[in-house]
Amino acid sequence: MKFDFANKLAVATLAVGCLLLPVVGHGQASGEGAAKNAATADQQKGDVSTGEAAASEASGAAAAVSADTGAGSAPQASAATTSAGNGAGSEPAVNGEAAEPAVEMSAEARGEAVLAGVKSAFEMEFPGIVLDSVKPTRFAGIYELRIGSDLLYTDEQVRFVMQGSLIDAHNKEDLTAKSLEELTRVSFDSLPLQSAIKQVKGDGSRKMVVFEDPNCGYCKRLHQTLERMDNYTVYTLLYPILSPDSTAKARNIWCAANRVEAWRAQMLRNEAPPNAQCETPIEANLALGRKLLVRGTPAIIFEDGSRVNGALPLEGLEARLDAATAAVATASGSAVSRR
Repeated sequence: MKFDFANKLAVATLAVGCLLLPVVGHGQASGEGAAKNAATADQQKGDVSTGEAAASEASGAAAAVSADTGAGSAPQASAATTSAGNGAGSEPAVNGEAAEPAVEMSAEARGEAVLAGVKSAFEMEFPGIVLDSVKPTRFAGIYELRIGSDLLYTDEQVRFVMQGSLIDAHNKEDLTAKSLEELTRVSFDSLPLQSAIKQVKGDGSRKMVVFEDPNCGYCKRLHQTLERMDNYTVYTLLYPILSPDSTAKARNIWCAANRVEAWRAQMLRNEAPPNAQCETPIEANLALGRKLLVRGTPAIIFEDGSRVNGALPLEGLEARLDAATAAVATASGSAVSRR
């Protein structure tokens, strides 16, 4: 259902009305009391000649006024007394029954209602598109919309939709890139390392998992870069998505007598492996890649869960491996200290 701003306005008006009603009642009652006192005074002035009858009538009127305004008065309290009784936290009586108290929405509930309204309005404007999430940005009135691994931005009424990077000009920060990094972060320990081709060089201390296609030119460039590096472990998950024969090559490499050497021959020398048959994890790898929104190769996942799509130059890859290793060490140290 599209977010109904008319209903929201009506709720706000009702809440204001609950605050105003006792004030209005008190004003009316005060007016009636003043008129009654004025009438009594006029009667006392105009009817002096009536003697005891006039005095008796004036005395009765004064007693009535006193009864209406006195503390702890009897059930015949005037409208003014009733109004005074409706202090903070109470509601005026309607037809002798207490009105329902106004229920104020919490800030958290209001925020959730706005996000739900933005989602509903967007999906109504763009039928067939379902948003995976809606969340506020650090800028008032601008919301981030996620569709799979794509991010869009809109206002609360969904009058404008922007596709592209949202930049914090003051802090020189790409907020879209930051959101995408968090969106694509993966728990390294959850990855099926037993289904990967494992290559270790040096002490193997820096680790990464890579989704790769045997026909991927950028994957071959990545392995050429790795030849110039040391102290790493690479887990290759075969992910044949690029060419009709990618699946056959991936199967032959996995089923080779020495799959590490077969993979290196394909990546570094472009030597296709001989035909071979066996059970492979390829279908499971494809399913995992779809779940993780892997749409191209190489897709590199570092030990800290961060991710890069595409091959990195030597300096960039070294820096990312070092940063991920340091982040994992820091997290492990924090966990030990908490114990």
